[in-house]
Amino acid sequence: MPQRPPFIAPLRFTDADAALAQVQLIYADSISHLRNALQHFVSGGNFDSEDTPAQQRVRACYPFVRLQTTSVAKANRADKRLSYGFVAGPGHYETTLTRPDLFADYYREQFRLLLQNHDVDLEVGISSLPIPVHFSFSDYDHIEGSMSAERRLLMRDVFDLPDLSVMDDGIANGTHATLPGEAHPLSLFTAPRMDYSLQRLRHYTGTSPEHFQNFVLFTNYQFYIDEFVAMGLAAMADPASPYLAFVQPGNLIARRSGLSAGELDALGKIPPRLPQMPGYHLIREDGSGITMINIGVGPANAKTITDHVAVLRPHAWLMLGHCAGLRTTQALGDYVLAHAYVREDHVLDEDLPIWVPIPALAEIQLALQTAVADVTGLSGAALKGLLRTGTVATTDNRNWELLPDNTPQRRFSQSRAVALDMESATIAANGFRFRVPYGTLLCVSDKPLHGEIKLPGMANNFYRERVDQHLRIGIRALEILRERGPDALHSRKLRSFAEVAFQ
Repeated sequence: MPQRPPFIAPLRFTDADAALAQVQLIYADSISHLRNALQHFVSGGNFDSEDTPAQQRVRACYPFVRLQTTSVAKANRADKRLSYGFVAGPGHYETTLTRPDLFADYYREQFRLLLQNHDVDLEVGISSLPIPVHFSFSDYDHIEGSMSAERRLLMRDVFDLPDLSVMDDGIANGTHATLPGEAHPLSLFTAPRMDYSLQRLRHYTGTSPEHFQNFVLFTNYQFYIDEFVAMGLAAMADPASPYLAFVQPGNLIARRSGLSAGELDALGKIPPRLPQMPGYHLIREDGSGITMINIGVGPANAKTITDHVAVLRPHAWLMLGHCAGLRTTQALGDYVLAHAYVREDHVLDEDLPIWVPIPALAEIQLALQTAVADVTGLSGAALKGLLRTGTVATTDNRNWELLPDNTPQRRFSQSRAVALDMESATIAANGFRFRVPYGTLLCVSDKPLHGEIKLPGMANNFYRERVDQHLRIGIRALEILRERGPDALHSRKLRSFAEVAFQ
């Protein structure tokens, strides 16, 4: 038998805090067991030579939370403002859990709602799903780099490695089928799927997952990031700012004026090169600050980053970027508020069929429209002259204009699209897929169908005039959404009729 941490028997709870404490206890024991064994292994230590290969293996498993109910009577009386917090019907429901330090507030709230909406206990115990040893590393561990190639190969004989077969998105995609005798899922993501994304977020953004905030901005141009950095550093110089810290790639942390540095601040360092999709974070104490990520150009990046940000369960994400205006009545610098999408990005076709509509979310649309009015000071006809609501087409072909016979142009015309880009439909569709409220506000930077293509002089003037205002509109929209609270954001439009209980 593999070497395991001491067994902890499953326990039942009627209190969310107590259930969370048990999850934290089990996870801490499991991670400590793996880290101690790994430290021994990295230092060159061997396990007892008399042990069989099975006995030389080291294993620790994720905690689980389980709910068994025979009635939906109380669930039917659940708070109708919420689209989550209760199971779909009688049965046995379960999920594995990870990083209860990072997800403490999230888990506590899910537990609280389940206990409130069902007259049953929550059971917490040790699952049979192993924790891959790579997911036990802390943010600043670089263990494998200190081992030889031969020693690294031996790891698979001693430790569990990541298993992609337990990380698929069948639950989120609505394709998961519960087998007879198997528990129904409580969450969109299993613990290893979440751990995998936490690792990917570090890699792609150059920042640790704990810095991510509940409101996220995506952009496809570095100009927006430059403005965000300037705003973030200015906020840190203001003792009255509601933001406590500003974090840049490499986990470089600037604290608000008057605040002392944290114990991990000194570990941050300027990266030798920017990561693929650098992330920046304006942090509030309750996690309701703003994260901004430069996803670069194209739907592949848009899907990749939202696949991973989704496990953090943000309250909303918005796309701010540039687009091609498709109407003669548009001018460079006009805004487009997307209320529908033409999906020619193709990267999500296997996960979310193209026939699935991606609805506009009223809460997001109103916040964006209000933010445009607040920042520009315009209203009525003047506001309508600057802000166009309409369909945005997203393509995976940057040079669609060069295709013969103008077939893309014909399709875009038939769809009534008013703007074209390469990321917005992907971000919105993945928000729909992962039940994360989404929205899009684009700025017209060229009009290729009408002879106004991007030229260096035009582009530089456009960027100077519009980027700062566009970013302030996005931030204002997130502030409006924050003021309304998360209960008003998580729309039932994003939930199926046989939905998991966790938000």
